[in-house]
Amino acid sequence: MGSHGIKDQVAIVGMGCIPFREHWDKGLDDMLVEAADLTFESAGIEKDDVDAYWFGTSQSAASGLALSIPMGLSGKPVTRVENYCATGSEALRQASYAVASGAYDVAMAIGGEKVKDGGYQGLNAFPIPHDGTKRSLTAAGMYSLILPAYAAKYGVDEDELRMVVAKIAEKNHYNGARNPLAQFRRETSAEQICNMAAVAGKLSVFDCAGVADGAAAAIVVRAEDAHKYCDDPLYIKALAFVSGDGQGVVDPDYDFTSLPECKMAADDAYAQAGITDPRAEIAMAEVHDCFTPTELLLMEDLGFAEPGTAWSEVLNGTFNLDGDLPVNPDGGLKAFGHPVGASGLRMHYELWQQLRGKAEPERQIDLSSRDRKLGLVHNLGGYPGEMVGFVSILGTDTD
Repeated sequence: MGSHGIKDQVAIVGMGCIPFREHWDKGLDDMLVEAADLTFESAGIEKDDVDAYWFGTSQSAASGLALSIPMGLSGKPVTRVENYCATGSEALRQASYAVASGAYDVAMAIGGEKVKDGGYQGLNAFPIPHDGTKRSLTAAGMYSLILPAYAAKYGVDEDELRMVVAKIAEKNHYNGARNPLAQFRRETSAEQICNMAAVAGKLSVFDCAGVADGAAAAIVVRAEDAHKYCDDPLYIKALAFVSGDGQGVVDPDYDFTSLPECKMAADDAYAQAGITDPRAEIAMAEVHDCFTPTELLLMEDLGFAEPGTAWSEVLNGTFNLDGDLPVNPDGGLKAFGHPVGASGLRMHYELWQQLRGKAEPERQIDLSSRDRKLGLVHNLGGYPGEMVGFVSILGTDTD
């Protein structure tokens, strides 16, 4: 990889996130302003103190005007960015690199999506013309192919593997039930999930992330200025992004048991942060559980489990809230919801809460009992074989 990284050069000094819901009573304008105000309050600044804005949205707006108009920004650069479901993280990456370059002192990354006003179709509902060589399956259909491929490669019984991924959903719904911002706040058992009607392969509706409206934001500054804004900033250790070549959808050898773009992004992030053993050095992780089999593969691609072993780690509770390496303690996309432009920033918001000891007491991870202080965010966009991958690493101290 060619990235040199910006380790400990940039700090997050304020974040805000609104509840992810079916916000029938709010427009995109309302949600963006609400998330921005929470973030300004968190950092102790006002909108005019921000030099530049990066606005992430997938399908809710076409320019920075969708942010500058409702916020009343005058004479400020607002860059609208999009990178599939990693859009919010892309906004943070660009804002952070702009600050690290010295171009700006204070920048905001903000993401939002309004998808519920047009019915229940969610995102990517419109048919984009292509030359006929692209995938023809739905997202759920593509991700459902992971289960039979994994079972065959590693000799796991398909029915047992079905229960494993349902356990992932059960875990994330358990966590979401304890999070006041989450879309789904009711515990759901793996058995209930397995008994639901299938929507693709063996996946039921509760193996799929919720579709929601929402917004989240972050303020970033140079690391040396961080304590001017807050006593407990988070320092960026790594920001890695990889865009794939799309060959997996036409490659007959693509086996659906790994997401290479995500693994490459993780390898780059670990190199930037100086991490050699992620299982031993990462205290918690937020990962992109758009579908339950995705989280299973990510535990291996991110180096939290050896290939072919993540399924047993799930059953052993390794990634539970009280496990050795908690994953998605806020409920993940599965229970928190997935407004595409906001999801990546929502994941970072959870690190902002957890690493600083500010999460709700019933779901706050006990970081004092473990010799690990780093958090990881993984975000992806696209489908197996045709994907973008993002990984960031944050910490409370500088090296």
